[in-house]
Amino acid sequence: MSRTIEITILSCENLRLNKRSIKKNIFVTVQSDDSSEVNITGVDSDGGSYPSWNENFVIDMPLHARFITAEVKCKTITGVKNVGFSRIPVSDFIGGYVPENQVHFLSYRLWDSKVNRNGVINVSVRVKVSQQICSNSKNSISLPVAVKGVPVTRNGSSGVVTGIPAVWLNCHSNR
Repeated sequence: MSRTIEITILSCENLRLNKRSIKKNIFVTVQSDDSSEVNITGVDSDGGSYPSWNENFVIDMPLHARFITAEVKCKTITGVKNVGFSRIPVSDFIGGYVPENQVHFLSYRLWDSKVNRNGVINVSVRVKVSQQICSNSKNSISLPVAVKGVPVTRNGSSGVVTGIPAVWLNCHSNR
């Protein structure tokens, strides 16, 4: 099982490569932590250290995935250089008090390969609520079904668990 995430890479701010402002040819790769599918933005050749894309990607993300990784890269004469990366926690836009179909505008610090701060990435994220079709004798009705729970394992299993752990119940019932 998976959930569908719609992520829009909006822009970046204050990007540097070897402590110098970047002039052009910046792009972003996006993928969830358990996926081999990589989404790539177009190259921004005009924005310099403040590029913008406004590119939208739809990602099928496993229920047990915990992060989306965004990597900012720059094309140079000598090849593609890593500018910075950010790991976007799924918990920032799933669960909590905001409806899952709500758009979240988020900004994250970028870190370079030496674990130094290197700018900010701005994204918007929306969880697409799955639709389940219920039919009766005359017509069909679409109802949103939100999948909630806690991932059971990290090994590719799609199982989730909801409720209170039995161990917790046993510990607190003896008081």
